Amino acid sequence: MKFKIYHNPRCRKSRAGLEYMVSKTMDFEVIDYLKNGISKEEIREILLKLNLRPGELIRTNEDIYKKQFKSKLFNDEEWIQIITEYPKLLRRPIIIGKHKAVIGDPLNNIDKLI
Repeated sequence: MKFKIYHNPRCRKSRAGLEYMVSKTMDFEVIDYLKNGISKEEIREILLKLNLRPGELIRTNEDIYKKQFKSKLFNDEEWIQIITEYPKLLRRPIIIGKHKAVIGDPLNNIDKLI
């Protein structure tokens, strides 16, 4: 089975997740969502497989969140739109399997998927 990892090469936690995946010698595809963008459909797939709501995927420590989105209320579709426009807000790394996904922070979450 092939996995996908949504990866930000500038993020320490994301790099650690990628290294962990490599150490497991798993067959996976690296998706650099900051470089290539992320679609609403991809976000919906991630949410479904994580069993989370869009607001739960947000990195609240990012400056853009603090300046533009903190203390504001958004519905699920609005959060999905915000993530597509500001993909840096997406928690990472996210590892996607056939039927399930995990956020690879902490790293042992990845073991739940494999």
